[in-house]
Amino acid sequence: MSESFPIYAGGGFTTTSKVLDIVSPYSGVATYRTYLGGEAEYERAITAAEGAREAMGALPTYLRYQILRDISAGILRHRELFARIMAREAAKPVKTGRFEAERAAQTFLIASEEAKRLPGEFLRLDWTPVAHGKEAIVKYFPVGLVAGISPFNFPLNLVAHKIAPAIAAGCPIVLKPASKTPISALLLARIIDETALPKGGVSILPMDRYTGNQLVTDARFHLLSFTGSPDVGWEMKKNAGKKKVVLELGGNAGLIVDRDGDVERAIKKSVIGAFTNAGQSCIHTQRILVEASVFDAFLQGFRAEAERLRVGDPEDEATDVSAMIDEGNARRIAEWVDEARQDGATVVMGGHRDGAVYAPTVLTGTRPTMKVCALEAFGPIVVVEKFTDFAEAVAAINHSSFGLQAGVFTQNYRKIHYAFEHLEVGGVTVNEVPTFRADQMPYGGVKDSGLGREGPKYAILDMMEPRVLVLDHSWDHS
Repeated sequence: MSESFPIYAGGGFTTTSKVLDIVSPYSGVATYRTYLGGEAEYERAITAAEGAREAMGALPTYLRYQILRDISAGILRHRELFARIMAREAAKPVKTGRFEAERAAQTFLIASEEAKRLPGEFLRLDWTPVAHGKEAIVKYFPVGLVAGISPFNFPLNLVAHKIAPAIAAGCPIVLKPASKTPISALLLARIIDETALPKGGVSILPMDRYTGNQLVTDARFHLLSFTGSPDVGWEMKKNAGKKKVVLELGGNAGLIVDRDGDVERAIKKSVIGAFTNAGQSCIHTQRILVEASVFDAFLQGFRAEAERLRVGDPEDEATDVSAMIDEGNARRIAEWVDEARQDGATVVMGGHRDGAVYAPTVLTGTRPTMKVCALEAFGPIVVVEKFTDFAEAVAAINHSSFGLQAGVFTQNYRKIHYAFEHLEVGGVTVNEVPTFRADQMPYGGVKDSGLGREGPKYAILDMMEPRVLVLDHSWDHS
């Protein structure tokens, strides 16, 4: 058994009687130990958060900036340890985990800069005679306590996207990391604990489902930020009461490769978008539509590029793709692929499973109603089909209950403009796969893909409330 990580409740580290062993999805071996927070730890976190609320809101800009910078630097100092932890708890290839640690450090760095630019306005009100002599100041105040729930697939950076903006906005936060991958978040807690952040400003608690559900229903929280599946997210919104709710719920991202696009670049980018992190990304490139005249060249090149991927042990520096989060999800993907094959689809490559490892898989000859097209795969499979009319390709991408991101490879400005105006998504990437995300950009979607936007600047706005001060100078004639 490797190192034990206590949970972080109300500004202090503690253990409980409920042991949680973290098992490697790749090896099946228990690699870390932590604990589940119960009612006592939950209440300790809430009480400490309420106690820290005034101090968090009163933090001067320079101190918020410095705290966030210190966390960013701490992540970089421990980058190799974070990468190793993610390889063991999430089967994330170690080189991919290293990149995620760098992104998380960048997320805190971005938040430190945004802490200098918290919103505010001066307004002239004398647009009509009745407001003659009046002006207003709009100031933004922290919304209050934030409840955060993060997923397993990016166990560090998606935690950062909840904690960093909360600190910048001056909001205490209680965060529940995914029970399969809490260790990255608990190592982050050690870094946070060493900063000047008021104790209780951040708590990180693995919890069972019953205790964790209180983050949704507890009226002491003022905002819920959840990243996860649509079914769970929309149910949470129903049960959240009067609190604000921000949901990032996934997708089945589509990509259009037009005949005048750079096909070679599209191939290389698409393989990364389809299979990085074993396809376990909300913006995993799942559906690729290729113009008929370049379809054969694209499919042949894509297969050749994908076959170069190294599948294996996530702790091996050469590994590109490793296990999914558990064997149950790998079996689900196998069932979807088998259903598609039996219904007439062709498996171009892959299509087999070894435990929790599902081989990178390419399908064609599918129909939009098949699960591999209509649902969020969240696994290492991609569907490649041909099109002849660009507008019809856009319509096909829109034929989905999701709308997170989509991509287009083309050099034609009119088609770029058409795609941007007509794709029903939160973001459009041009000459890039929809799997691309810069951590400072507004990230989120429409339809079943969620509500609100991530990215420090945009999350900060959700975590603050405007208050207007109206000043009447009309009486003062001195």
